[in-house]
Amino acid sequence: HPRILAFAVGLLAVAAVLRRRTWLSIALVAAAGLIHVTTGLWFSILIGVALVRLEPALRRLAIAGTIVVVAAGAWALSAGPLRASVTRMDAVWLQAVASKDSLFASQWPLWAWVANLALLALLCWAHRRRQRAGQATAEDEALIWGAAALVAFFLLTLPLVVARLAFPVQLQISRAFWLVDVLATIYVLSSIVHRRTAKAVAIGLVIVSVARGVYVMVVERPDRALFSMHLTDSPWEDAMRWLSRQPVATHVLADPGHSWKYGTSVRVSATRDVFLEDVKDSAIAIYSRDVAHRVVERAAALGDFTTMTPDRARELATKYDLNYLVTERRLDLAVACENSQFRIYSL
Repeated sequence: HPRILAFAVGLLAVAAVLRRRTWLSIALVAAAGLIHVTTGLWFSILIGVALVRLEPALRRLAIAGTIVVVAAGAWALSAGPLRASVTRMDAVWLQAVASKDSLFASQWPLWAWVANLALLALLCWAHRRRQRAGQATAEDEALIWGAAALVAFFLLTLPLVVARLAFPVQLQISRAFWLVDVLATIYVLSSIVHRRTAKAVAIGLVIVSVARGVYVMVVERPDRALFSMHLTDSPWEDAMRWLSRQPVATHVLADPGHSWKYGTSVRVSATRDVFLEDVKDSAIAIYSRDVAHRVVERAAALGDFTTMTPDRARELATKYDLNYLVTERRLDLAVACENSQFRIYSL
């Protein structure tokens, strides 16, 4: 995922700040922003505040840069490419993104609020502990201020998210807590007095994390490689290869959960469009009211895919110009292609 790569680059920027390599940290944050815009934005707040605390000479530059960014943002939202985002999300739009429960902090359970806000408190506690032990540096304190700025930004923009204004929701500001989380973890470990204990706990956390990943790859999803130069040979991919040889305008009806059930989407494996792909379509719906309305309308029209009947398939094909139905079930329809698991019916 691009945001994970951007996060890694951002962590390198944190390391650069700790070593007072100012311009390298700025370049790394810029690179993170090119990889994934919002992840780069959160690191720009963290690193920007830290550098301003460390380098008074940068304050004028930071003020000028902030003015430029605010002015450019105001233009983009008022007259530029983001002007469609300055609107309130209506009921249908909210319905389309209902599965994205991290978007609306006002709907979080109490434990989620405590867990996120406690991260900053834990980070500050670890920093104080290191200060008393004579281990804390000015760079450490600057990063604490940067983390506090992230939490403050989240709280200041929360009323806009509660009001369901599209642009603040689309920023997914709650992801800023990821940065506070990793800093809290690192500084709590570094505040442990006994270095061997700190190293043992850190190694233990890494082992638990790697073990979970290995379990997913080896036990839970042994059919899905971590890295692959080619799509796995399977009945699903065999069906997708057949679809890929059909005209480019081919429109496919498949289980809306096919991407996570079978490993890849119709759009990826067959390079043909699909009527509905619930995971990705609902994600894209965050950024477009029109897409959100289409997702909700198509989900309602499709209903329960597992109860699909020939008449229902023909009705959908007529209304939405669908060419083929991909399913594991046997239906009284014309079979265009069949393998050991899937049947592709002509509509």
